[in-house]
Amino acid sequence: MSEENCTIRQLNAGDSMAELTSLLNRAYAGLAEMGFRYVATWQDEAITRRRVGRGECLVAELDGRLVGTLLLEYPAKGAEYYERAGVAKLQQFGLEPEYQGKGIGRRMLTQAEQRARELGATELALDTAEGAEHLIRMYERWGYRLVAETDWDVTNYRSVIMSKELDRP
Repeated sequence: MSEENCTIRQLNAGDSMAELTSLLNRAYAGLAEMGFRYVATWQDEAITRRRVGRGECLVAELDGRLVGTLLLEYPAKGAEYYERAGVAKLQQFGLEPEYQGKGIGRRMLTQAEQRARELGATELALDTAEGAEHLIRMYERWGYRLVAETDWDVTNYRSVIMSKELDRP
């Protein structure tokens, strides 16, 4: 089935936390192989459920299978930058490895940006490992800029926070 037939929707009660957790673990496996200990590389179903409960979870579904996910949190919590007025946070953004680079992630991010606007956010921020240069370059191509740094106690790297101002509709 073609990526154009991919549906992006809200996570619903019928979706499996086990399937979502497994998707995240696979999506982040390449980063783990690079030595980065993102939470999504090792999280279990309980952590997935707790994290999903903090915001709105979007999933990409293709032929009845979850192939992508992201979590939008607003108002955001965590690092000082996230707690500024108007800032929404994007996290747990991952795609099945075979669907990375095919436009599904960009479609998901566009939908998350629109939803953040609807919720009243004026910017959307995210963080990634400062050494994950390929991700930093991707987010820069998508209009995000470096705005801060932070150090999470559950990872083995320093993070850069990137943000994009959201145009008003």
